[in-house]
Amino acid sequence: MAGPFFIRADGWIDLARHVKAFYMSWSGPTDGGSGRRGYHHGNLREALIEAALELIGAKGPAGFTIAEAARLAGVSPAAPYRHFRDAEALLADVAVRGFDRFAERLAKAWNGGRPEVVRTFEDLGRAYLAFAREEPAYYAAMFDSRLAMEAHPGLQAASDRAFAVLREAADQVAATLPKGRRPPSLMMALHIWAMAHGIASLFVREGPSRRKLPMAAEDLLEAGVLIYLQSLGLAGGE
Repeated sequence: MAGPFFIRADGWIDLARHVKAFYMSWSGPTDGGSGRRGYHHGNLREALIEAALELIGAKGPAGFTIAEAARLAGVSPAAPYRHFRDAEALLADVAVRGFDRFAERLAKAWNGGRPEVVRTFEDLGRAYLAFAREEPAYYAAMFDSRLAMEAHPGLQAASDRAFAVLREAADQVAATLPKGRRPPSLMMALHIWAMAHGIASLFVREGPSRRKLPMAAEDLLEAGVLIYLQSLGLAGGE
């Protein structure tokens, strides 16, 4: 093995340290000096997902190839095919992870409806906008990729898990009314989803189509939710 050798205090060669240095000398930049190092063994999938996220953030979900993701991850062009059949499959995996993170964010905001159901329902909308603002690459993969759900069952399941948080919240909010006056909770969940998504798309996400607002997007959404709840006669909307 190449030197220099590392000598211990007792005069023997520190073989473990020497092997580590030898290994590291082969693990430097692999993509023409861009500074990105090769992936660690067993983390190829993670490295490709991180690369895809970076490319989606820069070019949009339709703006990258699997070869570009490989190059950015510091692996050979053939390496991604161990895990993904093509760029669409990689994009779908990114979207699945996005929906899982989204579901976690919504569930944390909902907090089981505590401490007060209607107020916490409004917090869901703010969490939606925060995710769109803070996770633009994931959000684009989830909603702008035009992936066919039927071609990616895992993606459909992840999307359903996120929507289930909204549905549960709508169930509990509707239950604050007498039985004969309860609106369909599915309709409520879809209305709030559409309202939050529309405001996120128009006023939150960065890009040339972003509209300017004379108020915070969160304030606009809160007002919209309030008017909506009042129209349904729901508690807390008085």
